[in-house]
Amino acid sequence: MDTTKKSAEQVPFLERPIVRTVLPIAGFVIICVLFAFLTDGRLFQPKNLSLLLSQSYMLLISSIGVFMVMTMGGLDFSQGSMLGVASIVVCWLSHYNMILAAIGGVVTGGLIGLLNGYFNVKRKITSFIVTICSMYLFRGVCAYATTNSPVYAVSDISKYNTLPFMLTFTVIIFVIVYLVFTYTGLGYRLKAIGTGETAARYAGIRVERTKMLIFMTAGCITGLAAFVNAIKVGSVTSTSGNQLETQIMIALVLGGMPVNGGAKVKFYNIVLGVMTYKVLSSGLVMLMMPTQLQQLILGVIFLIEVALFSDRKTGMIVK
Repeated sequence: MDTTKKSAEQVPFLERPIVRTVLPIAGFVIICVLFAFLTDGRLFQPKNLSLLLSQSYMLLISSIGVFMVMTMGGLDFSQGSMLGVASIVVCWLSHYNMILAAIGGVVTGGLIGLLNGYFNVKRKITSFIVTICSMYLFRGVCAYATTNSPVYAVSDISKYNTLPFMLTFTVIIFVIVYLVFTYTGLGYRLKAIGTGETAARYAGIRVERTKMLIFMTAGCITGLAAFVNAIKVGSVTSTSGNQLETQIMIALVLGGMPVNGGAKVKFYNIVLGVMTYKVLSSGLVMLMMPTQLQQLILGVIFLIEVALFSDRKTGMIVK
C-alpha cells in the first residue's frame, strides 16, 4: 500500500492519467468561454455554429487516419497533398457516377498511403521523412493537373452539401472506425507498436503488416475526406489541401493526443481536438486578427501542448 502511494507520488503532476484527461477538456471549455466573452456571444449563434460544423467535416474525417498512424508512433505529413490528388479523381469521376467518385477517392488515397507504408516499412525510412517527401511529390502532381484551370466536379454535386448528409456521412465513418479500433484488437496492436516495436513483436503482433495496413487505411480515409471536400467546394486548385497536415497535427495535440503515440492514446482525442481547433481558429477570425498573428498564436499553443503531452521518459521517437 505504501509502495503504491509512493510510486504515485513520484509520477510528475502533468504525467498523471487524470491530469492528461482533464487538461484537454479544460482547455476546450476555457477557449469556448473566452471567445464567447470576446465575441459577445456571436461565435456561438446558431448560424455561426452551423458554419463551424460545416467547416469541420473534412478535418474530422482526415484526422482519423493520422490518429491511427500517430497511435503506432508515426507521423503523416502527406495528408494535404494526398487530399488534393484524391479530390481531383473524385471531381473527375463525379461526371460519371457519385458512388464511383467516392470509390475513386478512396482507392487513390489508399494507393498513396500504401506507397508511404512501403518506404517506411520495407525501406526503413522514418515516417516523418517519407511523408514529407510525399507531401512535396503529390503537391507537384496536384499543381500540374490544375495548371491550365481548376478541375471541376459535376455541377449538381452541391446538392449533397447539406447538414443531414454531411453529418450522417461523418458520423458513420466515426462509428465504424471507433468500433474497429476498440473492439477488434486493432487499437491494442497500434498502442503496443507505439509503446515499443520490439515488445510488440514478442507479443506476437505482426508489426510490419500492421503498419502497412494502417498507412493504407489512413490514405483511404483521406480519400473519403476528399469526397467531402469535392462536395463542399466543387472544384480542385493547386492549393487544395494546403496546410491540412498542420491543422490535423495541431487539432490532435489540442485534443490531448501524445505525439509519440502508445498506450495513452484515446479515441475521443480526435473530436475534442478538432472542435477545440475550430473554435479557436474561428474565434481568431471573428476577432479580425491578422493572419500572421493567428499563426503566431496557434504556433505557441501547439508548442505548449506538445511539451505537455510528449512522453518525457522515451522522448519523441518517430517510427
